[in-house]
Amino acid sequence: METKQVKAYGSEAATEPLKEMVINRRAVQPHDVEFEILYCGICHSDLHQIKDDFGPSFRPIVPGHEIVGRVTAVGDHVKNFKIGDLAAVGCIVDACGHCEYCETDLEPFCDEGVTYSFNSPDKISGGHTFGGFSKTYVCDEKYVLHMPEFKDMAAAAPLLCAGITVYSPLKHWGAAPGKKVGVLGIGGLGHLAIKIAKAMGAEVVVFTTSPSKVEDAKRLGADEAVLSSDEEAMVKYNRKLHFIIDTVSAKHDVNTYLSLLRHDGTVVLVGLPPEPLEIGAFNVVSGRRSFAGSNIGGIAETQEMLDFCFKHNITAESEIINIQDVNTAFDRLEKGDVKYRFVIDMASLKN
Repeated sequence: METKQVKAYGSEAATEPLKEMVINRRAVQPHDVEFEILYCGICHSDLHQIKDDFGPSFRPIVPGHEIVGRVTAVGDHVKNFKIGDLAAVGCIVDACGHCEYCETDLEPFCDEGVTYSFNSPDKISGGHTFGGFSKTYVCDEKYVLHMPEFKDMAAAAPLLCAGITVYSPLKHWGAAPGKKVGVLGIGGLGHLAIKIAKAMGAEVVVFTTSPSKVEDAKRLGADEAVLSSDEEAMVKYNRKLHFIIDTVSAKHDVNTYLSLLRHDGTVVLVGLPPEPLEIGAFNVVSGRRSFAGSNIGGIAETQEMLDFCFKHNITAESEIINIQDVNTAFDRLEKGDVKYRFVIDMASLKN
């Protein structure tokens, strides 16, 4: 297959920093959209994968799956994009297209497995996929999203992963007027969960381990914010919440939060702790409570989320960086030193 050399940032080993490199992108195929990348968010799962926390990654690895750009070329059979359009790619760039899940817009559950925007076997080009820390991206138009004209396009980039990761379970478990929703953790996921749950009409209670984030939670729109180490404050919420979205990406005790649920309530894990979590049997048996998980949404739901966030003026609280500062950003992300999302201005890759 014909390919094109593209400048990117990636690493050759888990012990090595990211550096400038050249990768090969496939030439535009009949159903492909190519776009120049304008912005790419940095997700905690990028950090996990470059460190091999989820198992050995393909190398070289080029991270990035919150990708926003402007179309530079389209294949002959492309119907929904033209040169100059804003476009975006999130986590999924391919699936079988014919199983019951793909046919009902549930591509993340594809029977044959999805192809992710980086660090996946590439069924079209061979080798493996490279992410958005690069000059351009090429993708079948079925998996390319129409990016609304957000006033702050950089701050909208994290919606492609963080936004859909919290939107999907908030919608599925019914965040709405009359519902009391807990948000555990205020980071890249949690701060967007607050904004989206409020826009859906729910009452939002935030739980955080950081005293400095209690007031910030209220600034972001939370109705109430609780320091989870304050046992007296926590007791007030026993059996009060309809469901809790758990955004924590480190090992933590979820049993504390199961006790805050009403009957038939659910704690929904969307963070990705690299270690197993323990669940006490009586914490789920009592009250018919559930501990569940959710990942991203399908392509149609991701487009729905982008349109919803555009309508409600929801973007991520972002710190914009140059690609040359990406290793420092990952170090800070590992320490929790960001409020609340790094976004790379990919114009810096031209330097």
